[in-house]
Amino acid sequence: MEIISYVQDKPKSRRLNAWIFERRGGACRQSSSITYPMFNTELRSFGAQRIKPKVSVKVTVMGIGRGISAVQEFVAHNVKKIGITLAVVAVFVAAGIGLAMVKQHFDNYTGALQLPGSDSSDIETLNKLMATFALEGAIEVDESGNLVDSVATTISYTQPVTYQNYSVRSGDTISGITRKFGLRNISTLISVNDISNVRQLGAGQKLKIPSIDGIIYTVKKGDSLESIVKKYNVKLATILDVNELNTDVLSAGQQLFIPGAAMDSKSLKEAMGELFIMPLKSKFRWSSSYGKRIDPIAGVSSFHTGTDMACPTGTPIYAAMSGTIATAGVSRVYGNYVIIEHGNGYQTLYAHMSKIIATKGQWVSQGTKIGLVGSTGYSTGPHLHFTVYKNGKMIDPMTILKK
Repeated sequence: MEIISYVQDKPKSRRLNAWIFERRGGACRQSSSITYPMFNTELRSFGAQRIKPKVSVKVTVMGIGRGISAVQEFVAHNVKKIGITLAVVAVFVAAGIGLAMVKQHFDNYTGALQLPGSDSSDIETLNKLMATFALEGAIEVDESGNLVDSVATTISYTQPVTYQNYSVRSGDTISGITRKFGLRNISTLISVNDISNVRQLGAGQKLKIPSIDGIIYTVKKGDSLESIVKKYNVKLATILDVNELNTDVLSAGQQLFIPGAAMDSKSLKEAMGELFIMPLKSKFRWSSSYGKRIDPIAGVSSFHTGTDMACPTGTPIYAAMSGTIATAGVSRVYGNYVIIEHGNGYQTLYAHMSKIIATKGQWVSQGTKIGLVGSTGYSTGPHLHFTVYKNGKMIDPMTILKK
């Protein structure tokens, strides 16, 4: 085999052409040709790939350890700078929180009432305006529960007490039923029938009507006829006759009718629904009480028509007692306000609301949401102004609120 020639096939590639000759009979003959790409001058590029380490628990733990060591080393070399930085950050954070709390306090709590303008009659207008809101209510009973139109008479209690049944009719009131049966004090029917709230009397309800005025007393352990006689200032013979007692021995749980007696003031108010709940259930601050105070503008003594409860805007306001929404509107002095007629001469005013929820004519139960605290009208901050009228006259709200 002999190499005959070398040729360049392409500019970028060199190939070796070899022809193989065979000697047969003294002559040479080309038998075949083979091309070999021996030299290739074309440049080729190769992309480098990142070596992916094997993931294992050991490698992970080692990496975490190196990271912790690096942090420890950094802290050790910069402990003073880090301490100063943290202290500065803490001071700024504390200052920010303090300023935010101060701002929130002034935003959410009213201070002394500052009426706009220089008209000194504005305060007098505020005091008189509530009087125009007050609704005339029928005075049916006095503070002791006696009917105001009844005539005081001396009654001799010598006959046993008797009872008759009565079915409550639509439109009946406790005072009307008392009058219908010739009794003088509404606490008689309340006590005998164990009525917890006269406002909840309903048509069809059955009542026991005693023949005389008085209350039911349940004997307690240790009671005696002598102690009961002394407590209610009645004669022993009267209790014996009215209750048809043949012995002075009493037993716990025994019920006696005490003729001529009446319920105590607190129990009567509770049964009459005259112990009002707080109109706010959230935390608040008493910012101004009912009665005389120094006028914030004129600097002279003035009269505050209600009590102010300072709290954040949007705090829910609730009906202090069940009743009918008599008025819901807007006033230059009281802003958004609601007045509730509770019956028996009571009305309550809720002023400076940011939003009124109740509507005129709506019946609301005690604790029904009627609006939200705001700062409308003459007000320097969000608060509830709460005023109470009874029989057309203002009274101190604290005298009717449950404590």
